[in-house]
Amino acid sequence: MVWTALTSALVCHDGPGTVSGALGMIGSLSDVRPRTLAAFDDIIDVRTPAEFAEDHVPGARNLPVLSNEERAEVGTIYVQDSRLRARRIGAAYVARNIARHLEEALSDKTGSYAPLIYCWRGGQRSTAMATVLAQVGWRPTMIGGGYKTYRRRVTAALYDAEPQFRLVLVDGYTGSAKTDILLRLGELGAQIIDLEGLAGHRGSLFGGFATSPQPGQKLFESRLLVALEALDPARPIVVEAESSKVGELNLPPTLWKAMLTAPRIEVRASRPDRARYLTDAYRDIIADPAALEAILTRLPSHHGAKRRTEWRDLARSGAFEALAQSLIEHHYDPAYERSDRGGGRRSLGIVEMDDLEPAGRQRTAERILQLLARDPEPPGSRAT
Repeated sequence: MVWTALTSALVCHDGPGTVSGALGMIGSLSDVRPRTLAAFDDIIDVRTPAEFAEDHVPGARNLPVLSNEERAEVGTIYVQDSRLRARRIGAAYVARNIARHLEEALSDKTGSYAPLIYCWRGGQRSTAMATVLAQVGWRPTMIGGGYKTYRRRVTAALYDAEPQFRLVLVDGYTGSAKTDILLRLGELGAQIIDLEGLAGHRGSLFGGFATSPQPGQKLFESRLLVALEALDPARPIVVEAESSKVGELNLPPTLWKAMLTAPRIEVRASRPDRARYLTDAYRDIIADPAALEAILTRLPSHHGAKRRTEWRDLARSGAFEALAQSLIEHHYDPAYERSDRGGGRRSLGIVEMDDLEPAGRQRTAERILQLLARDPEPPGSRAT
């Protein structure tokens, strides 16, 4: 059955909207908005695991018809040897992989199963899978144009469009527990976007996670668009004040434009409190002396050899709180003050924190919520 279906998939194209023949009709769509995608029982990405890891339609599962190695092999044969041989070998791989998915991942699907299927550009890989599933008796639909159709929607929303949402920034010196406070705001009912969470990075030289690398730029943007579209654009959305990059990832233009003009709420805490908080927040890096040493060696050379040696000596001796306070005083605070974080933005207030213990962070979140409630959106203030 798989071989017959695969042959049909590769030759029986009626046009961009349907694939027909003895297998019946396979639907096609180009509307990849969330409400359209939600109508399907499954979203199946048939590309390789490497392509899927780079980015994919939100909610998709990866059922590849070619593995990374198989796709590379077939491509090499196609270019360097024989197109016919490449197609024959590729068809065999595709048939075996689809058969395995039928026996494993899709073995429990009922007769009403209606999946949405896509590959890179809506070509042979998704057509092969859709044709086999249609022959089984299921009701597959393909994304016309494949992943590229979805990606165009992301770039249109995050690169080309004017902001259609109102942001409020939580700002403050490094170590002020801004991310923790932001998450507490979300628990209190505020609309938030955790940019550092989406980017897998804590937003500073020490911000990476050794066991969890950052996503690629495209996957970060997909996650960001999902987060934005889940919120009410008529209400303020609170984000942490960031530079235009979080780790190695760029904030896309539409978001960055909104951040440049967003009003801000500043949180303030003492240096000793911030040093204690950072020592606790960065326990994972402190526990890895080699990683900490590597980060310290990347600090800017303008600090001078003597101070950089002092920082490394503090780390080697285990004086982590003293190290954090020295970094705050000589590296982070001066950089913050040079950055002109206010930038002419409207201030909604300053919250002076008594301490950075959990209860103090909770009180700060509650005070920020009060400031938000006292600041209804002025007419025409939303970025458009």
